[in-house]
Amino acid sequence: MTTRKPGRILALWAVPRSTSTAFEWMMRERGDFLCLHEPFNEVYYYGQDRRTDRDAHIPPRPGLAFPSVWAEIQAQAAAGPVFLKDFAYSIEHMADDAFLDRFDHGFLIRDPAKVLPSIHHRWPDFTLEEAGFEALSRLFDRVRARIGTVPPVIDSDDLLARPAETVEAFCAAVGIPFLPQALNWQPKEEAKASWYDGGSWHDNLRRSTGIQAQPRSYAALDDDPRLRHAHDLCRPIYEALYAHRLTGGVLA
Repeated sequence: MTTRKPGRILALWAVPRSTSTAFEWMMRERGDFLCLHEPFNEVYYYGQDRRTDRDAHIPPRPGLAFPSVWAEIQAQAAAGPVFLKDFAYSIEHMADDAFLDRFDHGFLIRDPAKVLPSIHHRWPDFTLEEAGFEALSRLFDRVRARIGTVPPVIDSDDLLARPAETVEAFCAAVGIPFLPQALNWQPKEEAKASWYDGGSWHDNLRRSTGIQAQPRSYAALDDDPRLRHAHDLCRPIYEALYAHRLTGGVLA
C-alpha cells in the first residue's frame, strides 16, 4: 500500500452524473477525512471570478473566489486529511504544476451514453465543457506525465455493480485503508448533500443506504442531434480512459 504524505489532498476528479456524490458520501462515512463537495465547481458557477454565464442572473456569492477557496483548502489539508471530489473543467485554468503536486489524484468515469442524457435532463443547453470528458482527459494526461505512472481510474458501472471491490481497489491505489463499514449508511433525509441542491439525484442519495444504481428514464441519444454529437465526441475519450481503469482482483 502507498504511504500518503501529510498535507496532501486526496482528490476524485469525475465527470458529472457518474455516482461521484455517492462515492463522496462513502468517504464521509469513513470519518477519517474532511470531505469537500465540489469546492471549485461552486466558484466556477457562483464565485466572484466565475467562469461561466450559465446563472449570470444570480449575483456572485460574497467572498467566494478561486484564490480564497484554494487557500482555505490548503489550510484545511495542513490541519488534517482532506478529500474532495470535483470536475476537472472547474480547475483547468489554475492547474499549474504546483497545484497538481498538492494532490493524490483519482479519476471517476462513466459511459457517456448514460452521462449525457442525465445532464441533458437538467440542462438541455449543457456545453461540452460541462460534460466534463475533455478536461478530465487533459488532466489525466498531465497527472500521468507528472507522476510518471497511471493514476487510478474507476468506472461508475464497476462501482455500482461491485462497490466493495471497486472501493477496495481505489483505496489500495491511493494508499488509504479500506473500511467496508463505510459502504452502508442510514438514510439522511435532513442532510444537505451539496452547495447545489437542485437535483433529484441528491434527494435519492439522502434516501439511499449505500452505493446503488437508481432507476432512470431519460431521452435516448438518437432523440436529440445535440446529444448524439456530444456522444460522438466524448465516446473515444471515455474509451481511452476506460482502458486504464482499475482491474485488480475481481475487477478484471
